[in-house]
Amino acid sequence: MLNIKKWGSIPLAVVCVLLLALWLLSGEVRVSESEREEVWDTRDAELTKVQVETLDATLFQPEVVIQGELTPWQRVTVRARVEGTVESVAVAQGDVVEKDDLLLQLSEESRPQELDRAEAELERAEADLQAASRLRGEDLASQSEYLNRKADVSAASAAVREAELALERTRPKAPFPGTVNRREIEPGDQVQPGEPLIELVQVDRLKVTGRVPQQKATELREGQSVLVDLLDGSRLQGELIFIASAADPETRSFRVEAEIDNPERRRVAGSSATLRIGLEPRLATYISPAHLSLNNDGRLGVRHLDPEDRVLFSTVRLLSTGTAGAWVDGLPLQTRLITRGAGFVNEGDTVQAVPPANTE
Repeated sequence: MLNIKKWGSIPLAVVCVLLLALWLLSGEVRVSESEREEVWDTRDAELTKVQVETLDATLFQPEVVIQGELTPWQRVTVRARVEGTVESVAVAQGDVVEKDDLLLQLSEESRPQELDRAEAELERAEADLQAASRLRGEDLASQSEYLNRKADVSAASAAVREAELALERTRPKAPFPGTVNRREIEPGDQVQPGEPLIELVQVDRLKVTGRVPQQKATELREGQSVLVDLLDGSRLQGELIFIASAADPETRSFRVEAEIDNPERRRVAGSSATLRIGLEPRLATYISPAHLSLNNDGRLGVRHLDPEDRVLFSTVRLLSTGTAGAWVDGLPLQTRLITRGAGFVNEGDTVQAVPPANTE
């Protein structure tokens, strides 16, 4: 039992004051902790606002864009097949010719007489064969004699054909419809076999060639549409006709060819052009490149919201890009895209969606 007399009045008063102060301080601490919890809970209840725009997927045809070169559909240099003198030239540079049109006339020399002689020799050989055949039927001629007469007919027939070709080759003709691109001879020129006479090109159709990166080659199919952008800004149309089966070992790219219609015979063969090869149409979403970002794994995608306003991150694949926007696939048919505030939220956060018109 506390002995008041032993302690005295002054020490006792000091002890009472200390106990009272401790009691008051413990109450303030409890009130302060209670108030701090209420303030923290209020802040947690405030959701982050993000601006959201709803985008719909539409049908889009992606393209493979490469650089290429335009060439004539066909190009041939008509050369002399026989020796002779140029008697006349039926075409001028720039003329359009049809298949089998006469290009020039070489001197015939003695070729008509040689043909007549070959034809007469053929008639004699055929008469001898007929006689040998009758005698053979009557057992008056041997089998070997009959076969000799038959061989003579074959040799005479070959001689006639050779003489006909020699005469025909004095009149070179166009092997296909096209345009005379260059004329190497003039009347009076003496030509030898193999000497160039006329270069003929077909430009109402064109061939355009280019190389496709190995990453894109698997998406190509023969028959796909091709647009060709020319240097002057105009455009021609065609289709893909060839895809190499093996890549170039140095560039790891695949050679492709396309057939292009050029009904106006525009002078573009030999120039460079941009090829746009249309791939299979697919559903895609058009967005601004500013809304693309990388996740923690370094994969490209966008942040958007689900119906409960939770933040999602979906990876996308770029189909086509430009300064105004980009076509991507990998998003749902309708996407609530976060257009402002995406950098302040994380995947799985619940947020407050604000329409584009409201920027508060």
